[in-house]
Amino acid sequence: MRALGFVLLLAGCANETGSPRTYDNNDLELSVGNAARMGCSCRYVMGLTEAECRAWVKASPDIAFVRFDDVNRRVDASAFISWTGTAKVVDARRGCVLE
Repeated sequence: MRALGFVLLLAGCANETGSPRTYDNNDLELSVGNAARMGCSCRYVMGLTEAECRAWVKASPDIAFVRFDDVNRRVDASAFISWTGTAKVVDARRGCVLE
């Protein structure tokens, strides 16, 4: 039974051709995108303070710089120079989305 579970686990990691799945996004892109979207949701949907939202989106290692724009209800996140992400509020039903 364990062998069958292991085979199914491995099968879930492959695509139709049998080769391993690859992702176009790297960890830095995912990290800044997540920081922007989660920061936006925290601040403008859940209504928490900026300090609370900064603590909530802080990752380990803490590589993303987050900037809250209260006037336009959007959040910009960046890591180093090359990786950026921006999220803005769409509406009350859909919340925040990445641009």
